[in-house]
Amino acid sequence: QVRLVESGGGLVQAGNALRLTCAASGRTLSDYAMGWFRQAPGKEREFVAAITHNGGSRIYSDSVQGRFGISRDRANNTLWLQMNSLKPEDTAVYYCAASGVMVASRDIGDYDYWGKGTQVTVSS
Repeated sequence: QVRLVESGGGLVQAGNALRLTCAASGRTLSDYAMGWFRQAPGKEREFVAAITHNGGSRIYSDSVQGRFGISRDRANNTLWLQMNSLKPEDTAVYYCAASGVMVASRDIGDYDYWGKGTQVTVSS
């Protein structure tokens, strides 16, 4: 069974940066695409960023394009999300997910495994 554990969330002021980490265990995820999603209070979970199984391609939501960067270490089963120039509207619980579909996907339904999330709060 795959276990994904997010860390690195917290409270920051607008304009600052945070780096989220997702540590995977249980099996190697080198053949899995990985993604980050987020869910704000009262809203549906939404796509943030994703990366292909080999790290060769990345996609981002329009709202974070140019501010966030997704990366991974396949050998160590680790995924990161570097978040720069944070805005209050980035406040949400951020989730790490793994997809058996090797290509990076925006579709929640393509993801097989999920972490429990880490809270990010951006104050104005």
